[in-house]
Amino acid sequence: QVQLVESGGGLVQAGGSLRLSCAASERMFSIYDIVWFRQAPGKEREFVTAISWSGRNTYYADFVKGRFTISRDNAKNTAYLQMNSLKPEDTAVYFCARSRTSLRKEIGRDEGEYIYWGQGTQVTVSS
Repeated sequence: QVQLVESGGGLVQAGGSLRLSCAASERMFSIYDIVWFRQAPGKEREFVTAISWSGRNTYYADFVKGRFTISRDNAKNTAYLQMNSLKPEDTAVYFCARSRTSLRKEIGRDEGEYIYWGQGTQVTVSS
């Protein structure tokens, strides 16, 4: 059974930074895209960013462009989300998942295109 485990969340002041990790148990990690979604209290889960299986392509939601950076280390079966200039509205549980299909030509932004969601890590940004 494939498992993805998020870590690195916590409490930070506005303007601060956090680095989230998404560790996968899968040997074939390097052929799947990785996505980060987030869910704030009372809101639907929303797309944050994704990275292609090769690491060459990334896609960001407009509200994180210039502040967040997604990366991956396929040798460590781990993806990362560097979050800078955090705002109170970034407060949410952050989830990672990998694409249902491998070696995709385009990065997907739809939740249904991803599988093996982690349990999430809480990010709280105080004002």
